[in-house]
Amino acid sequence: MRNELPLTVIGNLVDDPELRFTSAGVAVARFTVASTPRTFDRDTGAWRDGEPTFLDCSCWRQLAENVAGSLSKGSRVVVAGRLRTDRWESPEGEKRSRMVLDADDVGASMTFATVAITRTGRPVPPRETAPDDPWATASPVRPTAPADSTDVPAGEAPF
Repeated sequence: MRNELPLTVIGNLVDDPELRFTSAGVAVARFTVASTPRTFDRDTGAWRDGEPTFLDCSCWRQLAENVAGSLSKGSRVVVAGRLRTDRWESPEGEKRSRMVLDADDVGASMTFATVAITRTGRPVPPRETAPDDPWATASPVRPTAPADSTDVPAGEAPF
């Protein structure tokens, strides 16, 4: 996390998120957020829109699947992540670059909407224990010592 540029952007999705999977089966979603500043013009008494900023975003794994399954074009979102620069060369040999926000978290803005939260289940890996593991069958209840325990010297704690 050192020397990374954290950024939070609030805006609207330009299109539906595009969900794809890598060759290894890892989900990745790409989407664009448009953020338009608004200022109040005292002369006219009305709000005026400024120039929109379009920011490409990407997210991975479960977040990608949740974003693609929950959000659509026009959704107002809050995206928090790390800003990075993508660089490549065009087929004509021109050097190109663009700013991309690698999203760590994406949320629906509740300024102009309500949201119903549905928790997704987290897969639990199968629990395997060694056949000779003494803790595998341990009871969650602490055993009580017999009332006539004479093997503990007087004045010492029974543990």
